[in-house]
Amino acid sequence: MTTRVPAEMLDLDQVRIDPGCALQIPPSLAVRRQVLPFAVVDGHVYVACRNVDDRHAFQAIERTLQLPVRPQLAEPESLRRALERLFGDGSGPAGGAAAPARAGRPADRRRAADGESEDAVSLGEDLLRSAAIRQASDVHIDPSKDSVRIRFRVDGALEEYRHLPLAALSGMVSRLKVLAGMDIAEKRAPQDGRFTYSPGSGGYAIDIRAATLPTKYGERVTLRLLALQTESLTLERLGMAPRDLASFAQAIQKPHGLILLSGPTGSGKSTTLYAAIRRLISHRELNVVTIEDPVEYDIHGVAQVEVDAADKVSFAKALRSVLRHDPDVVMIGEIRDSETADIAIKSALTGHLVFTTLHTNSAASAVTRLIDMGVARYLVAATLRLVVAQRLVRRACRHCREPRELSAEQATLLGNPGLAGQTVYQPRGCMYCANKGFVGRLGLFEMMPADAALSRFVAGGAGEVEIAEEMQRRGVARLVDDAAEKLAAGETTVEDVLRAVTIW
Repeated sequence: MTTRVPAEMLDLDQVRIDPGCALQIPPSLAVRRQVLPFAVVDGHVYVACRNVDDRHAFQAIERTLQLPVRPQLAEPESLRRALERLFGDGSGPAGGAAAPARAGRPADRRRAADGESEDAVSLGEDLLRSAAIRQASDVHIDPSKDSVRIRFRVDGALEEYRHLPLAALSGMVSRLKVLAGMDIAEKRAPQDGRFTYSPGSGGYAIDIRAATLPTKYGERVTLRLLALQTESLTLERLGMAPRDLASFAQAIQKPHGLILLSGPTGSGKSTTLYAAIRRLISHRELNVVTIEDPVEYDIHGVAQVEVDAADKVSFAKALRSVLRHDPDVVMIGEIRDSETADIAIKSALTGHLVFTTLHTNSAASAVTRLIDMGVARYLVAATLRLVVAQRLVRRACRHCREPRELSAEQATLLGNPGLAGQTVYQPRGCMYCANKGFVGRLGLFEMMPADAALSRFVAGGAGEVEIAEEMQRRGVARLVDDAAEKLAAGETTVEDVLRAVTIW
């Protein structure tokens, strides 16, 4: 039975759409009647629409999804954009691809032009479009004894999308291999490939890296989705506190020196560097060259070099060549060895602004890691301009977050028992966040500006503990301090902070 709701305009541009319900209805119905099921919350399917009295459309959706409908009057232009992204003109999936595969659909034995079954093509299209709609960063296709489990990594957390019969694995893997330029006959060796996918008519594309791995029950496939557009990639969107944003913006305006970002894999270091480069090239004309593995975002006006997995183009080799091209700014994806560290330091010393990353736990430990790699202390002191430690946490949905008190145990785990009783927030799940409680991610930051006094301190033989204590005496906010501020503001949760930040 349809539940009538007040006619409040819903902006679908601010809503996370759940492909699990959005792609279940026929595209012709969605586009013709201007309806879009976008979330399931508390046993009801929420449907964005232009007419809350369109009972025939709602009854069709109820029959398909077997759930009662709650219509939500949508802002017309945002609804049109969402439908266009998902379904194009309504004759089929956006972009003219085959219709999405349905659970329980009879096998289609017709053959596509490339020799694949229509069903495999449809299944692959459904998977890619669903991942794009859900804004997943990774797709995991994992065969087991009886079925194939498909999971998406969204906002850093894995979530189960669907299960398929094991018989569907071979066709779907072959389809993805064809797209990625792999050998479909080779099933006993790992393979890597890549392709570009356009999920709709919105004009955006996704660069997808594919990797296969033979397992006991068949080939496992992992897809990494990398957005090619970077218009929204700005420093202001990363979640830096005003003091940190000012410190970072000031450091990247220096004419030369080393800007170093530290943190584990997946902590957002590369994203921050891309945002910094976009800020620089938007303010003045610069010759910028990046050396990456892989190139994660395409930036117009920047020469981006990809490191070769076969080591034909290593970081060190590429960096030596890049310096002959008169760069103003050089970005090195990661310092992995002493040779790269040495060239990076000397580049910063000879008039280049160098951005790079290291895998360390804190800003202070990044300094000592360079020294452990064989870089002379006086060179580190002379070139370093800023060290940033970074982590990523999920951003709590502002529509469904609920206040509660921080327990004494949690305050202790955060390294500050005095925070006990402070108001923090816990998301519940609602139609805006696809009932997940989170929408996107934000960074936690620890900024360590390398001024003249700190440079002398480092050159004088200070270790990691001494550097950390010196920064604390100066009142520099630590990662945990930034986390506490964002907890109080309701931007993230205690559980996410404790997973991301190590409390010494």
